[in-house]
Amino acid sequence: MSESDEEPKIEVKDEKDIKPSTSGSITFPTEAKFSNIKNKHVRGQQFQKYKREQKKAKKEAKKQRERENVPKQTPHTIDSLRVKDETTITSLESDENAIIREDLENDEFSDYYKHSYEPKVLITYADNPMKKTRIFGRELTRIIPNSTSLYRNRSGVKKIVKSAIAKEYTDILVINENRKEPDGLLLIHLPNGPTAHFKVSNVRITTELRKNHKDITAHRPEVILNNFITRLGLGVGRMLGAIFHYDPEFVGQRAVTFHNQRDFIFFRHYRYGFDAEGKKAKLKELGPRFTLKLRSLQKGTFDSKYGQFEWIKDGRRHSMETSRRKFDL
Repeated sequence: MSESDEEPKIEVKDEKDIKPSTSGSITFPTEAKFSNIKNKHVRGQQFQKYKREQKKAKKEAKKQRERENVPKQTPHTIDSLRVKDETTITSLESDENAIIREDLENDEFSDYYKHSYEPKVLITYADNPMKKTRIFGRELTRIIPNSTSLYRNRSGVKKIVKSAIAKEYTDILVINENRKEPDGLLLIHLPNGPTAHFKVSNVRITTELRKNHKDITAHRPEVILNNFITRLGLGVGRMLGAIFHYDPEFVGQRAVTFHNQRDFIFFRHYRYGFDAEGKKAKLKELGPRFTLKLRSLQKGTFDSKYGQFEWIKDGRRHSMETSRRKFDL
């Protein structure tokens, strides 16, 4: 037998690489083991090919799970772990909420939501307001239809309430300030209340947002109230919505939003537009923007001494009865 007729020899680096099959014959190492490839360039090519196949297999498995509608696990957040509130309202149309529907039909805002009157809002300030507070109030008059901005001239809130009722105003906004910044907002519904006190933070007027106030047209905006899910939150949302006109002018394409998240109410003012097909919408923020935090809700009009509070925020930061996951709105 010549040398050319001899069987080729197979070099084995390690006996562990040889895997006997059930038939008794010898099988070569799997594709995942590349130590048997002596050529460095070929070994690298095989390894990259193996990685591509692994990546492709993962994509196919992911698509398969999506086709089977496998629920995706969402990370836990403070919102998702929220402590359940007994007054949470899932649907006003359900039979268990019949009493709440009856309360809403007879509350202080029922006439507004029945379109019995048009809101007329008075916006005023603390004594001697600084420049940013005055600008903030004037910008609110551009947003809230049928609103007027006036100075208090050292008049008390009770006196302002009496004068506003005589002039047929339906709501009063009193903007307080601290360190030359708007710091608080008192919302009084006339003539019989209620009165809500909010802490105001993160105020950005139009010029600070580098926007042009000329983009704000005189059309009545749409009002969007989002995520007010408790009985208290529903009342606060109705109170905020009642200072705007109930009949928006859609041609102006303006919208204001009050979005509640963890008891912080984020206010934004947008102008929207649609593409030629009318399927996609684009938002342009007009300003101003600010955040509200409810401090108290009082029955009737403002009375700091003898007023009866429906709800007041617990100011104790480390109270044993409070939880970071408990929200009121």
